[in-house]
Amino acid sequence: MNVIPPEAVPSLSDEDLLVQRLRDRDESAMTLFYDRYSSALYGVIMRIVKKEEEAEDVLQESMVKIWNSFSSYDAGKGRLFTWVMNVCRNLAIDKIRSRQYRVGSRTQPLEDSAAVREPASPTFRPEHIGLQEMTKQLNPDQQQVVDMLYFGGYTQSEVAEELNLPLGTVKTRARAAIKVLSKLIR
Repeated sequence: MNVIPPEAVPSLSDEDLLVQRLRDRDESAMTLFYDRYSSALYGVIMRIVKKEEEAEDVLQESMVKIWNSFSSYDAGKGRLFTWVMNVCRNLAIDKIRSRQYRVGSRTQPLEDSAAVREPASPTFRPEHIGLQEMTKQLNPDQQQVVDMLYFGGYTQSEVAEELNLPLGTVKTRARAAIKVLSKLIR
């Protein structure tokens, strides 16, 4: 019988042991993983989403995704930190691309708005009051586009996406609506 001396057996690194424990679905390994990597991953996420609450949510989603999809990690393709950083980065990018995030970032509480604290602009013209009522005279397609663009704060691309229309159609409807409104104002 051949006995292999202990120094001839390659020892696993700390990271390799952690990877093995995660593959074995050891929950205490996930706690160790979180303690070891969460602050660095949070920093990566925060640089992308720029909001603490959103970054915390993305970090939580990332940890769940890492736990649920750990079997797809291939140590031959890269280090553990690189893989988990890419998971976090991709989820952060998905977050800022989501419609919910874009709409939420366009709005702010009224008490935080500079408009509440500042006097009306000298270029404010009272005849603009009632413009929204004038849009009721547009055809329904034009009215919908104008409402979203000018009163809803959407971009033309977002309107196209929301209404499932080509961007050119949105631009044409907006242009036609402006022509009609300009005639009504005169």
